[in-house]
Amino acid sequence: MAGSPHVLRNREVWDGMSEWYQAKHGPQLNTRPLAWGMWAIPEAEIGALGDVSGKVVLELGCGGGQWSMFLAEAGARPVGLDLSEQQLSAARGLMRTPYPLVHADAEQLPFRDASFDVVLSDHGAMIWADPYATVPEVARVLRPGGRLAFNAGTPWVCACDAGNDAPLSERLVNPYFGLHRVDEGDGAATFILGYGDWIRLLRRCGLDIENHIELRPPEDASSAYEPFASLEWARRWPLEAIWVATKAVTPLNG
Repeated sequence: MAGSPHVLRNREVWDGMSEWYQAKHGPQLNTRPLAWGMWAIPEAEIGALGDVSGKVVLELGCGGGQWSMFLAEAGARPVGLDLSEQQLSAARGLMRTPYPLVHADAEQLPFRDASFDVVLSDHGAMIWADPYATVPEVARVLRPGGRLAFNAGTPWVCACDAGNDAPLSERLVNPYFGLHRVDEGDGAATFILGYGDWIRLLRRCGLDIENHIELRPPEDASSAYEPFASLEWARRWPLEAIWVATKAVTPLNG
């Protein structure tokens, strides 16, 4: 698979850690259907996707395919795409209602224009690939009026990351301006943008922003992703947020 150096390295990293990831996080991901983010907040409470019955949905960075699995059972027509063959292997093992799985780079989507009604990503390819490459591709493969809903870490995460695998700080320790690529300790790369950068990028690609949902877990929430961010931290500051945007029927300016 061709791709930029960060794409190739991220593929290698995820192939290497897929088994560990599914063992650690599978019990949460496999048992909480259609739930967003680190705290598994139900889509039924969020309403980011709308009615998906009968719709063709691309899960961008599907991992073990948990979203696609539950979407298929809810009457959608999902397609799961991931960079890691090992993650796709996990998805095949979990699949109960058949749906297509595609091994590909989200920065170069192997689909025709206007192929999907919905594109979703829950801490998937929208953070593990460069958004300046993925967002134009998402806009290309969405049908007019189609919806993009993706969940990603907020700039607060970078601003409060003290490094050395320490829990998130309660103080601002890093600059906000200039956010884009974050190099991880294992050589992988993740991506995060500031709020204005996201707005300009989405609009430039013809996507009309409908909502920005900052996820706040309930008081009794539990997560397999602790202690990177404690429940107390996530209830005080926005750890992750969902962007919802619709492909405009006519191009937007901006």
